[in-house]
Amino acid sequence: MTKKAVLVGCNYPGTKAELRGCINDVNRIEKTLIERFGFAKSDIQVLIDTDSGYVQPTGANIRSALDKMVTESKPGDVLFFHYSGHGVRLPAEMGHYDDTGYDECIVPCDMNLITDDDLRELVDRVPKGVQFTLISDSCHSGGLVNNAKEQIGESTRLGGSVVGAAVAVKSPAKKPPGKKRELGLTEGLKSFVSEKVHAVLEDRGISPPDLGLPRMSHQHAYQDQDEYFQSVPYEGEGNVKSRSLQVSTLLEILKEKTGREDLDVGAIRPTLFHLFREKSSSKVKAFVKVMMQGMHNDSDDDDDDDKDRKHHHDLRGAVGALAHRFLKQKLDEEESADEYLKPAMEIEVTDRKAAYAGGKAAGKIGAKPAGKTGGAKTGGSKAGGSKTGGTKAGGSKGGGKAIESKDEETLGNVNKDAGILISGCQSHETSADASPNGTEGESYGAMSNALQTILSQQKGPITYHDLVTKVREMLKKEGFSQHPGLYCSDELATAPFVC
Repeated sequence: MTKKAVLVGCNYPGTKAELRGCINDVNRIEKTLIERFGFAKSDIQVLIDTDSGYVQPTGANIRSALDKMVTESKPGDVLFFHYSGHGVRLPAEMGHYDDTGYDECIVPCDMNLITDDDLRELVDRVPKGVQFTLISDSCHSGGLVNNAKEQIGESTRLGGSVVGAAVAVKSPAKKPPGKKRELGLTEGLKSFVSEKVHAVLEDRGISPPDLGLPRMSHQHAYQDQDEYFQSVPYEGEGNVKSRSLQVSTLLEILKEKTGREDLDVGAIRPTLFHLFREKSSSKVKAFVKVMMQGMHNDSDDDDDDDKDRKHHHDLRGAVGALAHRFLKQKLDEEESADEYLKPAMEIEVTDRKAAYAGGKAAGKIGAKPAGKTGGAKTGGSKAGGSKTGGTKAGGSKGGGKAIESKDEETLGNVNKDAGILISGCQSHETSADASPNGTEGESYGAMSNALQTILSQQKGPITYHDLVTKVREMLKKEGFSQHPGLYCSDELATAPFVC
């Protein structure tokens, strides 16, 4: 049996996103793994952004390290991944929801985001008989492994716990029936973003009408959300900072990287593709592929009697128009559109919903279809897609296989996971970067510190469920408002931590 670990710390020095305690978290967890759990130092890869002597925690380097660890694992091995840094919550481009309604992401030092779907794909590749622990001390980390079963937490709609009853999760309130007027592109986009912000703020106990969000532009609405998530309720002594990367800050950094001042929320994913191409997230590549196939303009839903679905389809098209505009401008600058789009067109998308943030994925994304290496069409035409068993997914044409799925079918195998996620907080919460004495050398992530403290006090093994429960209790006593979560199968919830 081999124990291997990948430890990532991002303090983002010299940037608008700078934190103070993430490298300290990594140093402490490395020491704990070696001294308490018997990891060999040579089997631990550390990626930090404050020392050029280490591998830098870029998106490509983090993916490469995790891929190598999983690929080389064998039955009986113990794998461990710890991330300390910013988290960001990207809104869905369409009206459908995943288990949280957003793409939860971790934020590498170069902003090449790693999504919840990327981590789900990684966990799905873990060989049978291998135990894989993931700890993310970052904001919005409650849904970080998409469709993982929630044992402790309030982030997903799966609910459930091996101890006690499931925690009820508030669903978006249904609007009374009534005639809906047609929305134009700009107005539709504003309405879409406003609805997303409303959902977030209602979950946090804030009344949206008091903020006047329906009258705000989408840019101002996100600035308001950003401001809210930068506040960290804390009743203790010392200074704390949110580990939530503001969407507005992400946009500012992307503007600096691209030299473009016209970037907006709808262009985040195509911008990430433009910057990182083949090294970008599989979810980003899939999104670009679907956008370039013009699927948001298809007319399959014209005969759909579900007005709410059609309404969401129209709003998705509004956001897709921003992505299309950005991509068209970039393609005009490229000598070969096919070569530019090749990394995206090689991605297999078995269900177009899987390409959108918040979409329930009926099939996986990320694999390269056999015998297909590009040949992208850029004219917004429909791409020919195959039908499976005479069914269709969301009335789609093209974009890979159309697969019909139900929630039960999509989530039915989560108990067989080898992955165990411990989140720093819930998907709608922030994790604290704390400096008790105001000095960087003593700064830490609140959850990482509590976890380390509990482990140091614990004599003998402790289960994942008991560990997370004790961490929650300690954080509450210390005055922190965040609620760490546990996401795994029932069997692994009662298994000993990293043993």
